[in-house]
Amino acid sequence: MAGIRIQTPYKGSAVRFSRFDAFRLLVSTRDRYASSLGLHVLQIFPTPSGGNIINEVATFDSDEGVNDCCWSESHHSHAVSGLTDGTVKLWDTSLPPASQPVSIFREHRDEVRSVDWNPSVNNFLSASNDAEIKLWIPGRDNSYHTFEGHTEKVNAVAWNPSQPHVFVSASYDRTVGLWDVRDNRSITRIFDNHPFGVVSCNWNKQHEFLIATASGRSINVWDIRRTRVPMFDFISHDRNVCRVCFSPHKCQTLLSCSLDHTVRTWDIQEQVLTARYELHHSAVYGIDMSVHIEDLIASTGRDQLVHIWRAST
Repeated sequence: MAGIRIQTPYKGSAVRFSRFDAFRLLVSTRDRYASSLGLHVLQIFPTPSGGNIINEVATFDSDEGVNDCCWSESHHSHAVSGLTDGTVKLWDTSLPPASQPVSIFREHRDEVRSVDWNPSVNNFLSASNDAEIKLWIPGRDNSYHTFEGHTEKVNAVAWNPSQPHVFVSASYDRTVGLWDVRDNRSITRIFDNHPFGVVSCNWNKQHEFLIATASGRSINVWDIRRTRVPMFDFISHDRNVCRVCFSPHKCQTLLSCSLDHTVRTWDIQEQVLTARYELHHSAVYGIDMSVHIEDLIASTGRDQLVHIWRAST
């Protein structure tokens, strides 16, 4: 697939490929001055000339900015978002905007920074500036459990792809938490030695013991069986990293984006930069890699652009 892009009226905060449709994406925006806050469903269409175009096929407006979003891993049209007003909203993208959202959860006391849907079980997590993480089950009015232990804002959460009861969290308190929902406990705490809080975390899709975290301009890769020091610790960008994401297809490939306007790919085995993409002209907040098409990347940021391209081309 040749690289394509769409100019949007909104400043993106997150982008996610669908598990069920290889050519469908979800984009959220959080800019307070944007004319279109909420969730935006994009679809890639083939053209008669053999190329592709990307169009917005649905818009679900919100009165507040959306910090993060993700598709359901259990239902093809469901999505969840975390908002700046502290709410978590569940959407059914197959229904008209007038009937949206289908559920609103109001338990967090501050901005919701991150959401992540369990790849194996029909539940999802939300993480907030109130230092709490909540586990939600669709159809239930209140959260199933609240995980406490961080002392400052929780910026990100991510499920273990092979252990559906385990997740990781990243916080401004300079720690990374590992949690087990079977008995609602903290397994261990990883202490990050960088002077900044941990802003992002992601689990390796091929290796259940490897996670990546971002703090300031640095990226760390950890083996959770030995957490005293990271396996790798490297300065990755010219400005702070916003998000990290492992490839669903290649164990060694890690994706990152930054305030320095770039998206970069890394080989964690060789500890080298494999590609640098200068597609944006402002901060890049959202990245994702397709589970259907190997090396297909999507990015979004403050410049009102969404880019989709193959890393190998």
